[in-house]
Amino acid sequence: MLLEFGIGLGIAFLAFLLINGINVLPIIIMIGFAYMLFNILDRGNLMKNPARIISNTQDITFDKIGGQEVAKNELLEALDFIKNFDEAKKMGIRPLRGIMLVGAPGTGKTLMAKAATSYIDSIFVSASGSEFIEMYAGVGAQRVRQLFEVARNMAKKASKKHGVVFIDEIEVIAGTRGRNASHLEYDQTLNQLLVEMDGISSHDDINLLVIAATNRPDIIDPALMRPGRFDRIVKVDLPDKDGRLEILKLHTKDKPLDIDVDLEQIAKETFGFSGAHLENLCNEAAIFAMREQNKKISQKNFIEAIDKVIMGEKLNRKPTEDERKRIAIHESGHALVSEHFNPNSVSTITITSRGQALGYIRQTPEDDIYLYTKQYLESQIAVALAGAVAEEKLLGDSSTGASNDFEQAVDLAKKIIFSGMSELSVVDKDSLPSEKLHKVISNILLQQKSIVENIIEEKQDVLKLIVDYLMENEKIDGNNFRKLLLKSQVA
Repeated sequence: MLLEFGIGLGIAFLAFLLINGINVLPIIIMIGFAYMLFNILDRGNLMKNPARIISNTQDITFDKIGGQEVAKNELLEALDFIKNFDEAKKMGIRPLRGIMLVGAPGTGKTLMAKAATSYIDSIFVSASGSEFIEMYAGVGAQRVRQLFEVARNMAKKASKKHGVVFIDEIEVIAGTRGRNASHLEYDQTLNQLLVEMDGISSHDDINLLVIAATNRPDIIDPALMRPGRFDRIVKVDLPDKDGRLEILKLHTKDKPLDIDVDLEQIAKETFGFSGAHLENLCNEAAIFAMREQNKKISQKNFIEAIDKVIMGEKLNRKPTEDERKRIAIHESGHALVSEHFNPNSVSTITITSRGQALGYIRQTPEDDIYLYTKQYLESQIAVALAGAVAEEKLLGDSSTGASNDFEQAVDLAKKIIFSGMSELSVVDKDSLPSEKLHKVISNILLQQKSIVENIIEEKQDVLKLIVDYLMENEKIDGNNFRKLLLKSQVA
């Protein structure tokens, strides 16, 4: 607002001078010169150092990072060459120049870099890949030089032999060269990083180690990934069940837990959660307990927190009574077929709106699964189709609420086909005609739909029983759901 007012006032002043016959050309030239000088100074300011110097990393050790034993062991083996630098130097071993941490967001890559700093007793200087790119040519390369210079100076100042340079989101500046044809700034920045890493020598007073983190290793330039630059590629995976249990124990250590809390069950129900998800889960559970004015966190709080982390907060959206019944039928259909193929797999059924979902069921795998059989994939297709089939059987037609289920079923069918488990046997994904693909997908889905129709037809009575329970209570946990199944079988 002030800027527009000032510009308007300046134009009015120049107009006033012109009306009075005063030559305004020198004034315009001076304004233009001042503007150019301002831009030059502003560009100089853009050259400011991107480095963030974190001096206190001693509190972060590998003991405080759970669920990543393989990655930690691999990283520790590499760090031992640096920690025992003098012995390695006597053997003629050159220092490691770089370690690349590769993994999904939230798996603890930054924490591992800080723990590595503590382990080798070094200073820690960090920057994000996005901080190196500006609209001005040469700024990124200049910032890379400054980052390494700051690391060396800080190590000398702190009387340390080692320094860690941590670059998060390195894919921003380390993408394959030539892909940004209209913006060579990216390539110049990467070239400078290559030069700086090649300049790390065992004869230097300060031994620098570059640790980078990325979740997009597929786009990193091969020149950066070769041995001699990044000597170790450490994969930081999502934690397995034992890893999740270890992380949960770490994050609940200082929290007041009720006697009914079963961390092993929570670890089992959080397949696919990263360390960041689990930390957030423990925090949300504590918030739920505080809302209820409880002094301890109960198992119920953790289950509620799992739903929130996966689906989002409860919404005020209120479907009509007919819609609520349709949602209850839909979710009950999913649950019945899931329990039919995988006993004890249903953890929660609810018709409460969360995020984009009007209702949902949450399944608990017996164990973490990394390889899928054809039988398992077909059972998951059946579960995906069960909601729409239940609507058709009890209400006469299905609804748009099944659209996401159908997308999931199609994706699973494609997985069967491209894994060579369909009637086509082994196929080439790129050369398979779309008409042929569509026909085989349709056959798989129709076959599973027929199976689901028989299951729903056979269990209509218990389906109605579950629907009535959900209409009254909005939610049912897995144990009570299975009690209703047993009750119907006895009856």
